[in-house]
Amino acid sequence: MPSAGTAPRPLRRDAERNRDRIVEAARAAFAAYGIEATVEEIARRAGVGMGTLYRRFPTKGDLVDAVLEDAVAEVCRAAQSALEEVDAWTAFTTFLERVFELHMRNRGLKDVIASGQHDLRRLESARAQMRPLVSEVVARAQQQGTLRADFAAEDVPLLFWTGGRVAELTAGIAPDLWRRYLGFVLDGLRAEAATPLPIRPLTRAQLDRVHTTRSG
Repeated sequence: MPSAGTAPRPLRRDAERNRDRIVEAARAAFAAYGIEATVEEIARRAGVGMGTLYRRFPTKGDLVDAVLEDAVAEVCRAAQSALEEVDAWTAFTTFLERVFELHMRNRGLKDVIASGQHDLRRLESARAQMRPLVSEVVARAQQQGTLRADFAAEDVPLLFWTGGRVAELTAGIAPDLWRRYLGFVLDGLRAEAATPLPIRPLTRAQLDRVHTTRSG
């Protein structure tokens, strides 16, 4: 017979699988219907009962927070993976490609963030974990002399905002067109192609203000 110490483990694994299914279903539902997606639709997509959903996520806001935190965690994992690459330019470009791919998967999250139905402090905490990793990806490419020196980590979100708009507009016609856009951008970011820029990057405080405006 299983001991008292080992019996709960399968239950914990089942609970974690349910949690992952619910979050993934919510991500897909938000992409399809926006923030108006119902918890009933999310439970149906996840293949769980409403009781299971509410035990894990008592409010829709809790579910929104989990989806956003998971999305940021995916970006963190992409950055960590990039930092394992010896060639820093390859690390930088593969990081951008991976995050664009995640953007296509998570394209409903922009409207979720804009809705304000999330805990801004929790989202900012998740972003705070991401920033040092992104900064290191940028710094390594600059140290190896392949990324233009005047590019800043604060420029990274702007690449995704602008490129994300390209991806959204063309998703139903040419879903991979964002790769062409990214190719143009990367050519302009190479150190050997750099020409002086007319304006400095945003400061961290300015970027935080933009994030707040987008989330409000």
